Amino acid sequence: MDSYPSGNKDIIRSLSLRKHPEGGYYAETSGRQQATVQPPPLIDENERRSLASSIYYLLSHDNSSGVLHMNKSSITYHALHQGRAEYTLITPGADGSPPKVEKKVMGTNTAEGEVRMLYVGAGVWKMSRLLPEDMALGTTPDRKDKVGCLITEVVVPGFRWEDHQFMTQKKLEVLFESVEGMEGMIRQFSPHVRKDE
Repeated sequence: MDSYPSGNKDIIRSLSLRKHPEGGYYAETSGRQQATVQPPPLIDENERRSLASSIYYLLSHDNSSGVLHMNKSSITYHALHQGRAEYTLITPGADGSPPKVEKKVMGTNTAEGEVRMLYVGAGVWKMSRLLPEDMALGTTPDRKDKVGCLITEVVVPGFRWEDHQFMTQKKLEVLFESVEGMEGMIRQFSPHVRKDE
């Protein structure tokens, strides 16, 4: 926890973070007034978008995971500020091949394979969560305040809610349909789908 210099309460207050619909906390840092670009072909061609947008994104002990979601036409770059989080990336299969599931840990221990930056392409389902061993360190209120992960997320072209979708139970079942071990995959990811859709 020495690599977590600022507590979550201070981060939320100093960065004016608010609860994110995906889970965790966030604050927009740029993107609304920048130059614009014609959007990729997957979305409305008549609507221009900012070149990029960015947010701070925080997972904390009390809000420790996000739900599966996708940016349909934007790519996302994640850069670590402090803490650790595990990212699950699910790339849908093409031409009848099964989806590819990857797990990456954003953190500072590169000797253990942790990464400080993470690239997520368009059309990839993703979610983040704090690692169980880090959550277990939160045994007191002061220690809970030092368990989390703060990143900057940059979306290119700029983020639009119309270009975003949440995973639902039905989409999850379709994604893993006819995949060997389908029941186990659905059981693993069901807790991380959006419940209100």
